[in-house]
Parts: sequence; structure tokens; C-alpha cells
Amino acid sequence: MTTGTEPTGTEPSGFGDPARERLRRWRLVLGGESADGTGCALSGRDAAMDGALTALYGKGDRPQTGRDRSAGLGASAPSVARWLGDIRTYFPSSVVQVMQRDAIDRLGLASLLLEPEMLEAVEADVHLVGTLLSLNKAMPETTKETARAVVRKVVEDLEKKLATRTRATLTGALDRSARINRPRHHDIDWNRTIAANLKHYLPEYRTIVPERLIGYGRAAQSVKKEVVLCIDQSGSMAASVVYASVFGAVLASMRSINTRLVVFDTAVVDLTDQLDDPVDVLFGTQLGGGTDINRALAYCQSQITRPAETVVVLISDLYEGGIRDEMLKRVAAMKASGVQFVALLALSDEGAPAYDREHAAALAALGAPAFACTPDLFPDVMAAAIEKRPLPIPDTT
Repeated sequence: MTTGTEPTGTEPSGFGDPARERLRRWRLVLGGESADGTGCALSGRDAAMDGALTALYGKGDRPQTGRDRSAGLGASAPSVARWLGDIRTYFPSSVVQVMQRDAIDRLGLASLLLEPEMLEAVEADVHLVGTLLSLNKAMPETTKETARAVVRKVVEDLEKKLATRTRATLTGALDRSARINRPRHHDIDWNRTIAANLKHYLPEYRTIVPERLIGYGRAAQSVKKEVVLCIDQSGSMAASVVYASVFGAVLASMRSINTRLVVFDTAVVDLTDQLDDPVDVLFGTQLGGGTDINRALAYCQSQITRPAETVVVLISDLYEGGIRDEMLKRVAAMKASGVQFVALLALSDEGAPAYDREHAAALAALGAPAFACTPDLFPDVMAAAIEKRPLPIPDTT
């Protein structure tokens, strides 16, 4: 873990001495007491930083050894609020987010997030949003406005980061998918036609004789593609739900894409009419519960009117609680009708997800390989699906 060793207003003792600095870092990692073996005493800022680490990573579910710290972070709102302020002082934002997540998981502090004062003290990120959504039904009215403000900040930050590249990538894909090779004269794209026919240049005539004309059909001006995002809202998919909601709003803002967003557990909810505000979408979800992928795909299938121009994106860990064989038959039927089917095991930066390998193998056998996708890769995946070319499946070897 990063321990904030960069020079600040008050440099830690020993700063600049490599050997002393290594001992200092090991001391912060090991937690002190006689068994740590470093013989390094901490004071000032280092001691305060060590106290913040001790409060979280103290005695817990590890085997007891002489090196275990004494846990000092109770379930008291004032003490937790002070601790949240401390870690934001001593550690960079990325580390603060990890420590907050660990505090919620290790010490059971999720219930404290129901207090507005606590929400105002935390460092907001995708994982915190997922925790808040899981607490949505238990959240008192006095907390909901603060929670929405926290969620909105994260969503707006994600939109700023993801929207521009997504629109640019998909606009290019839509243009290419609309290209026709036998255009009328006024529909010819001369720049691309010339570039594609340079090898047919006749120097004696100083001209190109085009073998292939490239142009755009008038259909490119209307809705060209239908995209259905079908999102598993089981508890393990929290980060994927957040990212998918943001991408859904971005896709819905593009005139050339008609976007539908469906979330499911054992029931199916169509949130398409809320796509203009991803915060409303997120608070319309209900994380947790069972999973019925077959039922969700049945609903999505019923909404498809132009199979050859439709992309269905299933985002799920594939732990199916419904009828497995029917689920696979629906995927096969959609693909046979011309639907481009994409199966994502996760849409997040959380690394390799847990998933049902048997179902993933069955989908791959149908020509629909399932893979985890980072938010940065998602626009490229969608572009490939729109253009009906092989998906850019990441190498996991």
C-alpha cells in the first residue's frame, strides 16, 4: 500500500536516507510492536498515519500473532468521521478509496453510510456508489438527497471521462456500417473512394479509374442501430451496473442509436424511459437477490423489431437461477435472426470476475464468447458489434 512518503510540509524523520526510509516503510506495513523487527520508532505525521492504518487493519479475522495491531476503529459515527478525515489527509485519493472499501467490508460500517454526515466525509467512487445502491431500500429520507448528490458526482465524473471517446468511436462505426459499395452519384464519398483505388492510378492519363465506389446511403441519416443493454443487478455486479448506466445514457444521447436499458434479478425492469438521467437509472435498480437470465433475455427478445440492425449486450456473471437450456436457446435464436449478441462477464476495472464457466463455455459454443470488459474497452467492443466484425476480446492468458 502506498504510504504517502512524498515530501509534504513536514518531512518524515529520516527522509532522504534510503536505508532509514526502507525501515520506515516496513514499520508502517508491519504495524509496530516488538515483533516487527525494524526497531524503527515513529513520531509526528508518521505516528498519526500508523494510527489510521492500525484502526482499520488491526486484530481481525487473521490468526493472532505478536504482530497483530489492536483495532481502534469502532462503529461510532464520530470516530469513523474523524478517521475518514485522517486518511484523506495522509493518503492519496486512490488509496483512500481502497481503505474505505476495506473498512466497509472488514468492520461492517455500511450502516453508518445511512447518515448524511458520514456520506459528506467519504471519498466518492464507483464502489461506494454500489454500496449506497445496495442500501437504497433501507436509506432514510434524510439521507437520500445526500446519497443522490454523492452518486451524481461520481456519475458526472464518469461521463466526462467516457462520453467523448464513446461518441467518437461509435460515430465512426455507424458511418462505416452505413457505407455502401454501389452508391448513386450524389452519394459517393470521393475521399474514401480515391483512397481505396489508388492502386488503379493510370499515369499516362494522370487519373484514377475506380474499381470500387464507396458512399453512404440515405439511411445513415435515420436511426441505424438498436442497442439493448441487459444488466444483471445481483450484488456482485454493482460496479458493472454503475458503468452500464453511464454508457446507456451516453448511447441514448446519440441520434443514430436507439438504446434500451433493462435490469434484472428474478424480475425484469425496463428503465429505458429514465436513460436521460443515469442517477435515476441507478436508483431504479435493486442490487442483490436472485438471477433469471432466461426471463430477462425473453423480454429483450420481445422488444427486437429489426434483428439485423440490433446489438444485445448481456452483462452478467452467468450464474443462472432460471432455465439454463431455454436461456441458451434464446441466445441461439437471436443470433440466427441476425442479432449481434455480446456477453460481458463484467463491465468494470475490478480485474478477473467470478463467473459460471459452464455457461460461458456454452455461450462460446454458440459463437458468443463471454469475457470481462473494462470501461476503456467498451466503446471498441460496441464499435465492432455495430460493424459486425470480430469483437476485440482481451487476452487473459
